[in-house]
Amino acid sequence: MKGKKGKKEKIISIRTKLLGIILPVVIIIVTVLVGISYRISRTTMQEAAQNLLQTSVENQVSEIEAWLNTNLSALGAVKQSIETMGMEHQQGMADGQLQQLLNGFYGYHNNYPQGLYVADASGRMMTAEGSSKTESDPVHTVWYQEGMKRLNMGFTSAYTNAQGEAVISASGILNDGSGELKVISADLSLQKIGIIVSSLVSMDQAQAFLVDSTDLSILAHRDSSLVSAKLDESQDIFLKDVALRLREDDLSTVQIDGNMVAFSEITGADWILVSYIPVKVVYRDVDEIRTSMIVIGIISVLLLAVLIERVVYLVIRPVKGLTKAILAMTEGDFTVKIKTRSRDEIGVMGRSMEKYAQTMRTMIASIHDVSGKLHVQAGNSNDVSGQMHDSSKMQSASMQELNETVEQLSISVNEIAQNATTLAMVVADTRENSVQVNEKMRETVDVSQKGKADMQNVGSAMEDINHSVSSLQQAIDKVGKASEEITNITNVIGNIADETNLLSLNASIEAARAGEAGRGFAVVATQIGQLAQTSADSVRNIEKLISEINGLVKDAVSQADDSAGSISHSSGLVNHALQTFDNIFHNIDTVSRLVQEMIDQIEQVDGVASNVAAISQEQAASSQEILASSDMMVQMANHITGNSETVANGAKELTDSAVELAQQIKIFKIGEDIS
Repeated sequence: MKGKKGKKEKIISIRTKLLGIILPVVIIIVTVLVGISYRISRTTMQEAAQNLLQTSVENQVSEIEAWLNTNLSALGAVKQSIETMGMEHQQGMADGQLQQLLNGFYGYHNNYPQGLYVADASGRMMTAEGSSKTESDPVHTVWYQEGMKRLNMGFTSAYTNAQGEAVISASGILNDGSGELKVISADLSLQKIGIIVSSLVSMDQAQAFLVDSTDLSILAHRDSSLVSAKLDESQDIFLKDVALRLREDDLSTVQIDGNMVAFSEITGADWILVSYIPVKVVYRDVDEIRTSMIVIGIISVLLLAVLIERVVYLVIRPVKGLTKAILAMTEGDFTVKIKTRSRDEIGVMGRSMEKYAQTMRTMIASIHDVSGKLHVQAGNSNDVSGQMHDSSKMQSASMQELNETVEQLSISVNEIAQNATTLAMVVADTRENSVQVNEKMRETVDVSQKGKADMQNVGSAMEDINHSVSSLQQAIDKVGKASEEITNITNVIGNIADETNLLSLNASIEAARAGEAGRGFAVVATQIGQLAQTSADSVRNIEKLISEINGLVKDAVSQADDSAGSISHSSGLVNHALQTFDNIFHNIDTVSRLVQEMIDQIEQVDGVASNVAAISQEQAASSQEILASSDMMVQMANHITGNSETVANGAKELTDSAVELAQQIKIFKIGEDIS
């Protein structure tokens, strides 16, 4: 039976697998490295930005503190000068002198362009002559109320003056020796402070604003509309979050609403400088670095992919050739040549496969030769098994004919026995009648007539017995000849069985040499050997039975010869008795003399008849045994026929297996150089 080729499996190359494994690993490694580098760069940049922002805030605070201290020192010096001059006069400084001093400081510095002004507890206010500063109720102003709380000059909270300008004032108690409680003050524009706050930011795109921590009002901001606004009253989320941090007194650097924010207190004032910069600006360089790293990573991956592909190709190229050779060998082509020069594992594998291909070429060539021989032997075995099957059929037919002949012989022998028994009874009756012959002389003629008729019957019976014995001799001769033919046939079958057994042994040896490919053939050879052994055993049994039959036939022939002699002698006596009865009719006078002689002869006939009856009984028993042996021979012949048919079928299967093996061997290609 031809094997069916399965669907060809799709092959995935090792190079594809290696690239499929290595490239993702490389991509993951590069991605992880880029991510780690980006994370480290981001963290480093964040720390640097925080430090830079904090440094910027500290610089701004230093600048603002220096600006405030400078202005405050200058105003404090003016206040101290006025107080010194007033102390020099016993009744204090006159209003005219104070006015001159105020006029002298008007326009002195652009940080406080309105100059200084003084107010007392009665609400009287003095300003420089060129100043536009006016107050309807100076006593209740911010600068007056807070100035009344300190002797030295200090800054007030931010507020909007009567002219609608957002300012802070440097105010304090003025002791000019007049004995009146006065407050001296000067206004500084918050716009000026805002310019300072905005101009001193050292980071690009960073912003800052100044907050009064007491009421969270904005003192300075780039957006002038937010100046004096309350942080917690603003609608801006960023400003609200800043207010929340200030109320919690948390001045650490933090990210608020997408901005990096730094806080710093200004010494000498309840002010807090808030500086912030958008996070995306801080991470812009990091993002550029990340983009560059991604581009470099992609280029590196591509270069590594090309490099890995080339390396894998160079490493796998011998495996590709080896794979083609293996695929060709799986298709049965062992003519392929495997050439490997490397000294690594692949080279060892290639050289091993070359040795394997050479071994398989030699083995397949040997199997091919064995297959041819096996095919010839299978054909011969098939022919022999056919002949043996035909011979067994002929033997079965002959045994059937022998059985029928023996059965007829048994019937004839039984008839002879019956006739011999009848003869013995008749002779016994005749002897009893001859004893009474003297008393029944008157009935002699009638008895003689009856005796003549009986003797005629006896003569006919003796002729029948003689004929039956002749037929028995001929049948026994036929049995002897048939047994000789059976012996010849069994000898032929025994020779065939021995030859078949030898062929099966050779086939088993060749199948063992064939290894896995000859396993099925070995089973067939074993079965044929078993059938041949069974046939040989059956032949030996038949020969034994035939030997017994020949012995029985010889005994039957001997007994038949003895019976034939006795019957011939008895037939002569019966003929003589007939002549005597004829003489009785012609010579009644001689009856008396011959009665005693007749009695003697009848006694002899009685003994002969008894012997014939006994011999007939023995022949009947022998014929029964011969019939039983014949039946057994018929059964054995039928068994031999069945075995010969099994051998024939096995031989046919062996032939088919040899043909199939030859067809399977033809699949393999081993070239013409292998003998």
